[in-house]
Parts: sequence; structure tokens; C-alpha cells
Amino acid sequence: MTYLEKPIEIEEPKVEIISHGPLPKNTEDIPRQIRALATAISGISGVDYQILFDGMTSVTWFVDRLFDVIYYRIAQSAIFATEEINKKEHLLPNTTLGFSIYGSCDSVSTSLLSAMHLLTGKDQPIPNFGCKRRPALSAFIAEDRSALSIPIARLLGIYKVPQVSYASSVNALSDKTQFPSFLRTTPSDDFQAYGIAKLVLYFGWSWVGILAEDNDYGLQGSLLLKKELEKAGVCIEFQMVIPTVFSAKITNNIVDAIEKSTARAIVIFSTDNSLYQVMLTVANKNITGKIWLASDGWATFSKFSTRRFFKTCEGILGFSIRRGYMPGFKEFLNRLSPSKTQGDIFIRTFWEQLFSCQWPSRVQNGTGNENKVNEGSRLCTGSETLEGLDIPFLDMSDLSTSYNAYNAVYAVAHALHNLKHCQPGEGPFVNRSCADAEDFEPWQLLHYIRKVNFTNSNGEEIFFDANGNPPGIYDILNWQVTPENTFSFLTVGRFDSRAPSGQELTLNQSAIIWNGGQRQVPRSVCSESCPLGYRKTVQPGKPTCCFDCTPCSEGEISNQTDSTECMKCSDDDWPNQQKDTCVKKPMEYLSYEEPLGAILAAASTLTAVIPAAILMIFIKSKNTPLVKANNRELSYLLLVSLSLCALCSLVFIGRPVSATCLVRQVAFGITFALCLSCILAKTIIVVIAFKATTSDNKLKQWVGPQLAKSIVIVATSIQIILCVLWLTITPPFVGRNSSYHIGKIIMECNDGSSAAFWGMLGYMGLLAMVSFVVAFISRKLPDSFNEAKFITFSMLVFVSVWLSFVPAYLSTRGKYMVAVEIFAILASSSGLMACIFLPKCYIILLRPDMNTKEFLMGRGKFSTKKLK
Repeated sequence: MTYLEKPIEIEEPKVEIISHGPLPKNTEDIPRQIRALATAISGISGVDYQILFDGMTSVTWFVDRLFDVIYYRIAQSAIFATEEINKKEHLLPNTTLGFSIYGSCDSVSTSLLSAMHLLTGKDQPIPNFGCKRRPALSAFIAEDRSALSIPIARLLGIYKVPQVSYASSVNALSDKTQFPSFLRTTPSDDFQAYGIAKLVLYFGWSWVGILAEDNDYGLQGSLLLKKELEKAGVCIEFQMVIPTVFSAKITNNIVDAIEKSTARAIVIFSTDNSLYQVMLTVANKNITGKIWLASDGWATFSKFSTRRFFKTCEGILGFSIRRGYMPGFKEFLNRLSPSKTQGDIFIRTFWEQLFSCQWPSRVQNGTGNENKVNEGSRLCTGSETLEGLDIPFLDMSDLSTSYNAYNAVYAVAHALHNLKHCQPGEGPFVNRSCADAEDFEPWQLLHYIRKVNFTNSNGEEIFFDANGNPPGIYDILNWQVTPENTFSFLTVGRFDSRAPSGQELTLNQSAIIWNGGQRQVPRSVCSESCPLGYRKTVQPGKPTCCFDCTPCSEGEISNQTDSTECMKCSDDDWPNQQKDTCVKKPMEYLSYEEPLGAILAAASTLTAVIPAAILMIFIKSKNTPLVKANNRELSYLLLVSLSLCALCSLVFIGRPVSATCLVRQVAFGITFALCLSCILAKTIIVVIAFKATTSDNKLKQWVGPQLAKSIVIVATSIQIILCVLWLTITPPFVGRNSSYHIGKIIMECNDGSSAAFWGMLGYMGLLAMVSFVVAFISRKLPDSFNEAKFITFSMLVFVSVWLSFVPAYLSTRGKYMVAVEIFAILASSSGLMACIFLPKCYIILLRPDMNTKEFLMGRGKFSTKKLK
């Protein structure tokens, strides 16, 4: 952009495409390679091209001025902005803003040459030499394609000449080290890549394909997209490159990959011209059901609005740079006319295309007669008007690129305004100086463009970040087939990088129509999501998005879909049946409420009542010879201890608490020690009594109640001492065992010291064995009722029970271990009671004739008669 009195006209370029072969009879039969090249050229405004065929030397097929009206409208938007600025008194007053337009012909070399023309002012530009008069060149508004902007930006960066692009979005241009003077009014592709990745995640697609055009725009954009997708856990099934020059082999390979792919979502980073042949081949193969995600390079490509693309392209979601409204722009376009627009070298071509006419000076035939109109054409008069025409050129619904070019011109104008209105001593340069508004350097204007911040006529704030980029704002478009058999680009959402994290993407999902007219969101996954209670297991040799669903192991849950790991429940918890949440483990202990506990409690009570009843019988019959002969005091004490043994088993039933854990084993050990001590005392007294029948026997002095008491006290005291030491050093405590039984917590009393427990049982076994040996020795002593025989049997029962108890006790846990111990207590105490006291009760209650001194001394006669 320069300060000039009038635009500079340039010669229209021409491109020739040579193809060997005969002339086709119909343009539809032109080889696809030729048509592809023609399509590529169609994006260049004001370009003539010829297609020459060998073998037809006298005939040349000529396509006149293939002209793209959209590019022409972009140029008109810049002109409109310039004229609008010149009319505003508050912006650049007393200054006329001018412009020069050069064509790039979609060529890097031509673009650089045009830039050098503008920098030097020479037809044959000489580097580092300029002959342009002041005012100097202000800034470049260029280019649309990143491939052309990059070399220009490298050149202009050397001279620090500002360059503001309205469509170049490649991310590399954000690097201010390489491109210090480049800015743009279109967002950088890193915003677009991030936005597309957010869109993919929004719909839950984890398996996608990527197509990228073979240039900086496609390759860098797809690379950014791939990083964003992989960072979010999305897998790429395939990534292929679309050639910029048509290749049938590569195109077919791409289409075959699309057809065979299981990924339904395919992201395409490309411009429209390069993509056309790929989508045409897809449409010809009738490949449907795909989810096409379009970058801004082809999101509004009107060439797909034909019937052959309806099945393929319906439902496309595209990212389009923000659309804006320029008040008065349509009226400005309506006023275009060859007679009113001076210096516009493109308007005559535009007029011919629009009104299907030819200017007299361009009418030709084979003889050179310039007054004859070609068949099917009419002469252009110039009086035609655009007013009221329904054409894409006048469609104000999609002014995205034109709107960005409009903002680019305004950005330069505001920068010039700020430069001109710098107050002396408040400038941004050395010593706070200001630039000379009539003779400034490009780098001085560049400073102001970087800092520009204004609100345009559309009410939108325009500014650049530190990298020369505007905010990433995109419209999300949905391609929907209209009743008029064309595509409507319906806005269904928006992406705004300025929004808080997580809120950048807004979408009206209900307004989206997918391929095939479906309303339901299609799936694009390699493997369906794993439900709750399962975890993902990666399939060997495949990406992480391809997996099998494996149920969580015992004790683990997953409460999210697609969990990669299962979480282990705490020791107190256990997975529910679905394995999606941890629930409290049930507590297991021997309770009174369950049948086993109730039965054992009843048995314990009964076993405690029977010795008490026998005790009452013995007390009632205390003066009978049988009771007196068997040391009735020891019998009383033994019956009491047997009753206590049975009652102490009740302490084992119920939920363990600290008190019961401390008491139950100690109570059991002491009461059984007392019981066995009484039996031992009885046995020893019987032996001593029979051995001391002679007058000179020394054992006679031991006969008496003192010996029995001493035996009981000493034998029981030893057990008491052992139990006290146990409670003092390592007392039992309440334990929660969650490892023995899966899914349950066993409430148990931990013995604290296994050695103390088994030591207590060992001492009881010692007392039992001594009692058994002594009783066994005295079993044949002469007597009508020798108690030693019954003690021998009782000790056999006792020892047998407790020897069986040891392996049973060690092989069980929880309530069954407690039940085993209770059973052993009841069985052993019942055995002692039955073997020692039931025969005596039989005689006392049923055979009183045997309960006499004579009978006991062996002098009485035995009667078999029952008492009446």
C-alpha cells in the first residue's frame, strides 16, 4: 500500500499449458490432468491461459480470462476500505490514502518480483535501491496463500516493511525471529488446530484420519492438529498428503485409504483447488457415511454445490474464519461499472463473465474481423447494472476473507493515524521521539501497527497479539442440502480463543444434519467404549484407541467409561456386583442372631445348667456315703468350674469388643485349669488314701483336705500367673481381617501372642495328662465304686477333644474358628461331667440301695430292684 494519486496498472499475465494429444471434441473430455491444472489456475484473478494440442496446428482451443469473482471481491473490499477511510475526517485528516495492485499469478517468483517493484519503484528492480518519491511505501496487504506470504515476509522482514495478510494462516508466520514485520487479520492455524481437536473431543471421536495439502498450510496445520489430538488421547488411523499438482496415482491411493478406513471422522487441512480432485473421486466411488471436518481453506467451497457431491459432502463441519458485515459494501459493489471505474484492469473481464457478453475490441474470428460477435455471445455496452442481481459476488452472507482484507486496510490506517498524532516528547522511540509523518521509516510504522487497537464499523475490536495474530475466532459451518439443490453453509457453532478455558467451543448440536440426513451423532472409534467395571486392554500392535474391555479384577472397580486402570477398594470396602463402586464389606462374626450362634448359645446355657442341677443334687445328698466318699468339697468345686466353663463360651459369641477379647481366652483357660486341678486333686487323694491304709505308711500324713486345697490352689495359680503375664505383655485385641475371606471383614479377637495362647492350652494339657496317668494307675484299686475309673474315661474324652481341636482350630477362620473353640469347650466339659458325675447321679437318684457304706466297702449285696 502506498500514498499515490492513482493506482498503477500492470500487464495481465498469461499462462500456457502444453499437452500432447489430439484436440478433444468436448470440453468434458479434456484429460483430468489438464482440467486439474486449469482448476488450480482458476483461483488467480485476471489470468489468461491457453491449452495447445499437437496434431491440430491450425486450430487453437482458447479459454478467455478464467476469472474468479471472489478474489475480485476481496480486492474491491480493500478499495472500499481505502475510499471509506479517505472520507472520514477523524481518521487521517488532510491525507489521501492510495494503493497499488500487483498480481502474483500464484507464483513465488512473481510475488517476489512484484514486491521488489513496490519497494524499489523500478520495472527492473535493483535490491537495496529505491527511486520512489515520498511519501514512502507504507505497508503491504498481502497475500492470501501462506506459500506466497512466507517468501514475501522474509524479504520484507529484512527492511522491516509491515506486511498485513488477510488469509495466510500458517503457524510458522507467528515466529517473529524469522518474520519480524508480518501481521495478519486471519487467525493462526494453531487456533484452528486446537479448535478442531476440541470439536473432535466434543463428539467423542477417538479414531480419525487426516488429509493435508502438500504445502506449508496443509503440512504445518495437520502437524499442529495431530499434536493436539494425540495430546487428548485421539488416535490417527492414517495421515496422507494431497498433492498440489494433480496425480491420479496419489489421488487413487488417498481415496482407497478413505474407503478402507474404519475411521469415520476425517479432517482435511487443504485449500479447495487441491482437494477438488480427491473429493470428485470420492463422489464417483459413492463413498458415503464419512464425517468430513473442513479447515478454513475449503469450508465454504462453492464448487462442491452440485448434485454429484450431495451424498458425499452432506453434513460436512467446517471451520470458517469469522464473518463480518461491512456497512455500505453491497451498495459500493452495485455501483461498479466499466464507465465509472477508471484504472480497473479486471472489470471488463468481470463484466463479460457476469453478463455473458463481449467487448467490441475483444470480439475475434479467424479472419481478424473485430466487429463480429462469437456465436452465443452479444456485445457489452457498459450500461448494464449489478443492481438487483442474485449472484455470489453480491452475497453478503460470507464476507470472511473480504472482511479480513477490509480490517487489514483499517489497521494500517489507524497505525498511520497514531504515527501522525504522536506528541513530541511522548513518542515510542529513542529519547521518546516521534516519527516524521512526512518522512518516516517502515520500522517506525511497524511499531504502531503492532500496537493498533480499534473498534471497526461492525463493532468488533481489532488488535494483534505479541506474534502479530488476531484472536482465534471461527464460525463452525454445517453443509446442508437445500430444496434448491445446493449447499447451505449453516452456522451451528463458534470457536473463540478468548473464552475461558473449556468454554472456547459453543455448539448447537440439534441444528446439525449429518451425512445421509441423520440427526444422531455418528461414532468414529476403533473400539467401543468400555463400560463401568471394565478397563481397557490395548490390542498388540495397534494404537491405544484400539483395545479390548477386560473386567476389573477381584477387589477393584472402575467408575468411568474407558478406564485404563481399575482402582483398588480400601480394606474396609468391596466392589458391588457391577464393579463400578466400592461398598462397605459386611462384618462377619459369630452372632446370636444367626442359627449357628443361637444353637451354640443354647448349648452353652444347657451345659452350664446341668452341672448346676447336679450340684444341687449333691448338696441335697451331701450326707450320703457316695457323696462323702468322693470328697464332696472337690466335687462341689468341680461342678462349679464345669458350669463356669460352659458359661465362658458365651463370651465368644457376639461382636468382638476390647473387653470380651481380653476376658474370653483368659476366663476359658482359668476355669478349665480349675476344673482339671480339681480332677487332679481327686485322683491324687484316691491314690494316697488307698496307699495309706497301713499304720506305718508315711503317706498317711498327707491324707486330709489340706492336700486337695493345696493341689487346686497351686495348679490353678500357675495358670492365673500365665494369663496375667499374657494380659500384661501382649494382651488380645479386636482385629479386622479382610484378607482371609474375599468381600468380607472378619471381626475377630487377635490373641496378641500365639505363644501365650498355646502355652495356656499346653498347661491345660499337662494337667489333663497328669490326671489321666494318676487315674489310670489307680483304676484297679479295690472299691465298689472306684472314681478313678471314671476320671480315666473323662480324661480320655478331654484329651481326644482337644487333640482334635488343634488341627480344626488352625484350619478355620472367623466365626467358624470361634465355633470350633466353643464346641471344644462344651464337648470337653460335657465329657468330664458325663463321665464323672452321671454314674453318681444314677446311684443317688435311681439306686439308693447302692448308696450305702456297706456297698461302698464291698460288703453289701447288690439289688437289681428298682425303687418305687
